[in-house]
Amino acid sequence: MDTSRFTSKVVIVTGAGSGIGEGAARRFAAEGANVVLAGRTQEKLERVARDLDAERTLVHRCDVSRYADAEDLIAAAVARFGRIDVLVNNAGVAPTGRIDEASLDDWHTIMSTDLDGVFYCSRAAIRHLIEAKGSIVNVSSVSGLGGDWGMSFYNAAKGAVTNFTRALAMDHGRDGVRVNAVCPSLTASDLTQDMLDNEQLMAKFRERIPLGRAAQPDDIAAVIAFLASDDARFVTGVNLPVDGGLSASNGQPPQA
Repeated sequence: MDTSRFTSKVVIVTGAGSGIGEGAARRFAAEGANVVLAGRTQEKLERVARDLDAERTLVHRCDVSRYADAEDLIAAAVARFGRIDVLVNNAGVAPTGRIDEASLDDWHTIMSTDLDGVFYCSRAAIRHLIEAKGSIVNVSSVSGLGGDWGMSFYNAAKGAVTNFTRALAMDHGRDGVRVNAVCPSLTASDLTQDMLDNEQLMAKFRERIPLGRAAQPDDIAAVIAFLASDDARFVTGVNLPVDGGLSASNGQPPQA
């Protein structure tokens, strides 16, 4: 690992208290970044921050489903570190159920966090990212590239993030801002623990994923860091599956 790719850079990670967000925050910190840990649960953010360099870490409790909170997050990052180079829009929730089972509240919860939060933080940060010639990395999902059983609300939100990523990249490429997304498959986190504990379900996942396992947060964080780095300087508008080969399949089951 190049431990200097993000030296002096300022990186905001939403949903940084666990899972992919925690993995991304730790990865950027290990590569020299000043990291802003954003999320709704102070205790989770502080747990992550304890392992990081205090001089290069800011904990900011916020709810990205509220635009005022997104604006406050960006203002706090600039006040502390003077600039913003990378925004990682990771915060998300995933209630499940068919359209006739899940509630209207479930719909609004998913849309306000998984989609509005991406829009709000990107809108609030864009002028600073233009100044820094920075980048946005959105955390979409394989669920934003294809449908799932019983997850239509989540599919709708992540599908919107996927296409929003493309459009934002087109609008701001000539401003020097790159916008990409990672599209993970099943990844170990608090959000997916019930699935990971279901051995029958996990056997089906292992059968379908060519690499034979769920992702770890570090697997996704490494790709987020690549997309945010100068190594990806000519990459924008990409929704990159980080799925152990899941999307390589045409959907048919193994024949042997």
